Amino acid sequence: MQALWMVLAAFLFASMGVCIKVASAYFNPAELVCYRGVIGMVILWALARSQGISLATRYPGMHAWRSTIGVVSLGSWFYAIAHLPLATAMTLNYMSSVWVAAFLIGGTLLTWRPSGAQPRPPLQAPVLLTVLAGFAGVIMMLRPSIGDNQGFAGMVGLISGMSAAFAYMQVVALSRLNEPETRTVFYFAVGSAVAGALAIPFAGMSDWPGWHSLWLLPIGLLAAGGQLCMTRAYSRAGSHRGTLVVANLQYSGIVFAAIYSVVLFGDAIPLIGWLGMALIIASGIAATVLRTQAAPGTPAEEH
Repeated sequence: MQALWMVLAAFLFASMGVCIKVASAYFNPAELVCYRGVIGMVILWALARSQGISLATRYPGMHAWRSTIGVVSLGSWFYAIAHLPLATAMTLNYMSSVWVAAFLIGGTLLTWRPSGAQPRPPLQAPVLLTVLAGFAGVIMMLRPSIGDNQGFAGMVGLISGMSAAFAYMQVVALSRLNEPETRTVFYFAVGSAVAGALAIPFAGMSDWPGWHSLWLLPIGLLAAGGQLCMTRAYSRAGSHRGTLVVANLQYSGIVFAAIYSVVLFGDAIPLIGWLGMALIIASGIAATVLRTQAAPGTPAEEH
């Protein structure tokens, strides 16, 4: 049953991407980040109250850092969705697992070791191959986009995945301090609302589009619903193997996004793009497997 909860979460996140792409015609990324944060705050406040969870925290600095990098990821993702095919933007955002593996490799190579210390552990070939395969998939997938002068949006999409990896690692740190996920996500929503509001004077304020503004509501609702389904999936996994299955099923969101991209928006994805997407999914699953084997029971990544 936990597998179905994760598939539902992936579907909700992909559906949120559709709403973002439509709403991007009327609002800029700063406005979307702000409005999503405001709606999320209301939903998560109500959820925390129903669960009896206090929103007071002893780690405001950690939440502030998590919110900051999370907002960078969110804003970059919204920009990529507005300027790239939905499937491409979604896949680049899901590169976070590959980025985490890359950071682990970088940490192993760059960590200072005093003289006389134990020798540095050898660089694991499977992890390195996973990272290289992931970036090879990016090159394959972005080739048509670069030809359409969308290279900048592709780089922004990569930044969304990289910053999501930093946010994930901060969520891991908070979970080890027994911070409830509802509280962590609430402060992320607060950070989104504040950062978006601060950016609006620089990005500009769009004319209120009337009925089209209703697209903002499903963005917040789908984001909250996806978070709840994902949380339930991980909480009911029950075993290391179950957690691994749930973690890998998050990539079904790329499949849903690809279907939306072709059916709703008429995006033409060439064969090399599909192959690159498949390679990124495979490398992300491999990175998740290797990371979970190294540190079983790590919590869910967030969107």
